[in-house]
Amino acid sequence: MILRFIHIVLAILLVYIFILFGRDYLKHKKENDGSIPKAAGIGFITNFLDALGIGSYAPTTMLLKLTKYMKSDKYIPGTLTVSCSIPVIVEAFLFTNTIKVEGTTLISLVVAAALGSFIGSKVMSKFNEKIVRIVMGVALVLTAILMLLSQLGILSALGAGNTAIGLHGLNLVIAIVGNFILGSLMTAGVGLYAPCMAMVYMLGMSPDVAFPIMMTSCAVLMPVAAYEFIKAGNYNRHASLGITIGGVIGVAIAVLFVKSLDLNVLTWLIIVVVTFTGIQMLYQGIKEKSQTVEEVEKESEKDSDKDSQASSETK
Repeated sequence: MILRFIHIVLAILLVYIFILFGRDYLKHKKENDGSIPKAAGIGFITNFLDALGIGSYAPTTMLLKLTKYMKSDKYIPGTLTVSCSIPVIVEAFLFTNTIKVEGTTLISLVVAAALGSFIGSKVMSKFNEKIVRIVMGVALVLTAILMLLSQLGILSALGAGNTAIGLHGLNLVIAIVGNFILGSLMTAGVGLYAPCMAMVYMLGMSPDVAFPIMMTSCAVLMPVAAYEFIKAGNYNRHASLGITIGGVIGVAIAVLFVKSLDLNVLTWLIIVVVTFTGIQMLYQGIKEKSQTVEEVEKESEKDSDKDSQASSETK
């Protein structure tokens, strides 16, 4: 019953984001903001890795920066949210064949994540480029730390011996608040998978229930958050179309044909590059902010000089 309900919700959201993004893309189809084939290649790689457990947000940001695809970093959060929506919904359809979690817990956490993403998208869509760089820089560094903890087996160790498939009372309230925060942070580029996994493990839940909670939360919150970015136009349309197309293909191949793959070396490489990218964005954002303050001070001094001159001439 719960599985059928989840699939109906995912189907509705799939149609919703397809129409929402499709209408906006067709409206601006003559605007050239990047190569669709290049974006499709990025989407294929990152969503293929997402289906195998690495995640897509940090690698996508990393490749967009390395290829210098984006004209402005301001559009990265929106592009991530819009472009990964359909691939993640497809991924959720293919993966959530069984739900090993209590319905109340699953629905509560998914709704909390969706509400968090809706509010987070409203905030992120209003930030200028320098603030986005700082936020994204912090997000990437945090993501790299969480990937490191996962790679070292620390996150999975938290769930060792846990048997609960649902939460009640205070623990459920904590989880709802936690997933609300994680949903809002995802619009800033902090992937939900690893922190959500750590949260449910620390609350005593079985490792088997982490995946449906993480996957369903992401599949629902992304289309919800995408609305604000699309309405404001704060995303790259060609990148989003390309990543969507490549992402769906990547997810399908990973789920249907690749049963297992040794990603140990690749994961370590991604952690290193994501860390470097995060620090670089953080540095650029802070440096740009400092320069802006200096420019404001210079402009104030010029205005003061002009006022003084005007005052002297008047006298």
